[in-house]
Amino acid sequence: MNRETNSKSQIRNPKQYPNSKFKCPGPKAVLSFSLSDLFRTSISGFRICSVLGASILAVVAAAQSAEPSPVAAKNEVAVIKTSEGDMVVQFWTDAAPNTIENFKKLAKQGFYNGTTFHRIVKGFMIQGGDPNSKDPAKEESYGAGGPGYKIKAEFNDHSHERGVISMAREPDPDSAGSQFFICLAPVTRLDHQYTTFGKLIKGDDVLDKIGNTPVTRNSMGEMSKPTKRITVEKIDIVPADSVK
Repeated sequence: MNRETNSKSQIRNPKQYPNSKFKCPGPKAVLSFSLSDLFRTSISGFRICSVLGASILAVVAAAQSAEPSPVAAKNEVAVIKTSEGDMVVQFWTDAAPNTIENFKKLAKQGFYNGTTFHRIVKGFMIQGGDPNSKDPAKEESYGAGGPGYKIKAEFNDHSHERGVISMAREPDPDSAGSQFFICLAPVTRLDHQYTTFGKLIKGDDVLDKIGNTPVTRNSMGEMSKPTKRITVEKIDIVPADSVK
């Protein structure tokens, strides 16, 4: 396994429904049907239709207001709140829309709350997003956790520069899930091999602080295990113009 950036309604026809309780009125019923009855029925039907129509319109309006417009979604950013401070990520919606939607979904679900940056490689990157890292007792399995599904790669022309966020994965290109990494320096050798999907627009000092956390060897012998827990308290998805 490549350990470099791995994560481990219609009216019914009674002829069609012979057993239905629906019955067409016979001749007597038609003759005994007065104008007043017709008027009352019409008024009643009108009221029912009016109520139903208003209800449907209300439901549609509520649904439309609950869903952000495409323009609004494109102008969202991620605020990664950590124990060392906040970092703000601007998304590259032109490059990796599915990856971004997955990241936003997980963030809104609170999936990342309490995870850590479990892997820090000096001059390379900081890696997080593993749900296993919420539990200190699962340290041996850090890097192997995920959301329980995989997403397809969206390799693009955005290079791995400092502050760029990209998806960690297993050797299979379509094996990313929830884990991500943020580059501490340019790492062009990863271009077109890992899905970049955004870049820090605020919090470079926080990135630097996390990147300089003392590390020791992990279970694989790599000098990347932080000597203290760097926690992701939560990741908020907010309108870009709300971040100052």
